[in-house]
Amino acid sequence: MEGVNLMSQPAGGAVQGVGATRSGLSASRKAYDRGLRALVWLCAGLTCALLLFLIGYIFYRGVPNLSWEFLTTQESLLKGTMGILPAICNTLYVIGVTLVIALPLGVGAAVYLTEYATNYRLVAGIEFATETLSGIPSILYALVGYLAFSKTLGLGYSLLAASLTLAMMNLPTIIRTTQESLKTVPQGYREGALGLGSGKWHMIRTIVLPGSIDGIVTGCILAVGRIVGESAVLLYVGGMDSTMNSFFASWDKFAHSSGATLTVQLYVFAKERAMMDPAFAVAVVLLGLTFLINLCAKLAGKKLRQK
Repeated sequence: MEGVNLMSQPAGGAVQGVGATRSGLSASRKAYDRGLRALVWLCAGLTCALLLFLIGYIFYRGVPNLSWEFLTTQESLLKGTMGILPAICNTLYVIGVTLVIALPLGVGAAVYLTEYATNYRLVAGIEFATETLSGIPSILYALVGYLAFSKTLGLGYSLLAASLTLAMMNLPTIIRTTQESLKTVPQGYREGALGLGSGKWHMIRTIVLPGSIDGIVTGCILAVGRIVGESAVLLYVGGMDSTMNSFFASWDKFAHSSGATLTVQLYVFAKERAMMDPAFAVAVVLLGLTFLINLCAKLAGKKLRQK
């Protein structure tokens, strides 16, 4: 018994030593850990500071140049006005038409690839293609959109051609974000719904899609951000006309006439006319519009999740 006790003591001491080594790090290891933690906090702080500086500077330069006349009139040399109302309307038109086209196609494709497709090689190939298309520069989409929609379909420089091109450009992003969100829904939820007698589509509609609404909203927000901030496609396909395009009054005008969005109007003010004060005012409107649309998307996702 005494021998056993003697042999058990080193083991216990070894275990205590391991515990002490794990709980109490050496001085060099503590310094290394604190240095890395400080570096991470420094990077995060610099990123936040840069973001706050950019937003603050844009508001500092842009807010004094905002006025009700600037937001509610269109540019006219005869009246002496420099308004951006046509650009605001054109931006909203492009966002709405693009999302109406891209969201159903993107979500439907993601549902098919995740829930219905059985050929795994085909699914892997499509996933690789969507990831590749997500990284293609927008100017290439502008060239394809110009050839496909402006020339082949005869739409010319128009907001409809720009919306179709932007829908084609944002479709891979919506597919991938929705697909990854669908994969996060536990398989047990699907099996439980099917075991209770639910049909395939009913299970997807009532279990899978509500559980992945966050990914769908994320894809929508990413698409809106890319639409609002896009300039190459809109310059190359949408045109630069700054007159009022009334979507509700004339679909033919919307589909066959050019129109400048806020990003194009900002480019015109800053680069072609060297008018920086109106350019910063347009930048403030862009920031506000993006924030409102993202907030609405978040609220809509919350409401859908509650249902």
